[in-house]
Amino acid sequence: ESNGPYRHLRVTPLNTLPASRRDIRRQLRESRAAMTTAQRLAAGRAICAHIAATRWLRGRRNIGLYVSIGSEVPSGPLRALAARLHCPVYLPSIVDYRHRRMVFARDAGPLPQVNRLGIPEPAALHTIPVRALSVVLLPVLGFDCHGTRLGTGGGYYDRLFAYRRHRRSWHRPLLVGVAFQCQQLPLIKRRAHDVPLDAVVTENGISIFGPAAW
Repeated sequence: ESNGPYRHLRVTPLNTLPASRRDIRRQLRESRAAMTTAQRLAAGRAICAHIAATRWLRGRRNIGLYVSIGSEVPSGPLRALAARLHCPVYLPSIVDYRHRRMVFARDAGPLPQVNRLGIPEPAALHTIPVRALSVVLLPVLGFDCHGTRLGTGGGYYDRLFAYRRHRRSWHRPLLVGVAFQCQQLPLIKRRAHDVPLDAVVTENGISIFGPAAW
């Protein structure tokens, strides 16, 4: 049922899922790539509108964002929204490929470099501690109704936010997944290193997994 932009997820039958995470990722990429450009842009505008209706970007908060590639939800409108609301934006920058470490660096305009994964990124000059970010809007390859996120397999986000798995009280930032509705799965088996999301935004609305996201 819907309540404004907020909603409960509809669950897909379990027997539609492949057996391995590799197969699941392949199926999700294919589903996302099957969207037309017009569908992707329209869904991106709806996602941006849902986020604009929340308090997440109010008060000139420090915002973590991503740079979209391929068939991901376009991040350009989200960067523009943050700029209109006078929120400083920080983008991922990989600083150690061997140990899969990344930081968030200030978005200062055109991105000067492309990392080994083919993603444009800022130079890691003006970085910010992740706990100083209020909200991080992060890309999602798959998600379920419990807030479990399936990424591309690199583990960069899980390593960066690993401290949140051991928290006893609320610690920033709020982790909000950004995805198309076709990326929803009925259940993702959560592994010990997986860091759950606080919310997910799709073109259909916002799903909240914890009280802190309100």
